[in-house]
Amino acid sequence: MAKSVNNTDILDVALNVIKNNANKMVVCSSQPTTYAEANATFMLANVAMASGDFTLAAGDTSGRKITSGAKTGISITNSGTAQHVAWIDSTNSKLYVVTTCTSQAINTGGTVDVPAWKYEINQPT
Repeated sequence: MAKSVNNTDILDVALNVIKNNANKMVVCSSQPTTYAEANATFMLANVAMASGDFTLAAGDTSGRKITSGAKTGISITNSGTAQHVAWIDSTNSKLYVVTTCTSQAINTGGTVDVPAWKYEINQPT
């Protein structure tokens, strides 16, 4: 018996929580597992996000995906080695999605660029 989930009523609703509430993208020195780690402990740089920075579309494999556009010239507030990027909700203190990035040393006072990246929710198998 095949398995499936409704893209519009289930997957898009989940992705719209991110689109409508993730108001910051942060570059981190380690993988954050909590909002506090993403927003303070491991945070090297951050940039404001708005719902227009995100797009929802059919997934690359199946299901649906959310993609954030590239952000350039993000001010670095703490020196360290960038290893992860996360979408967070600073209004409700929530960590939504974390991904890895190319490891690179960055320094306070400089800027960093983050390319477009995505999170995909696949159909069940």
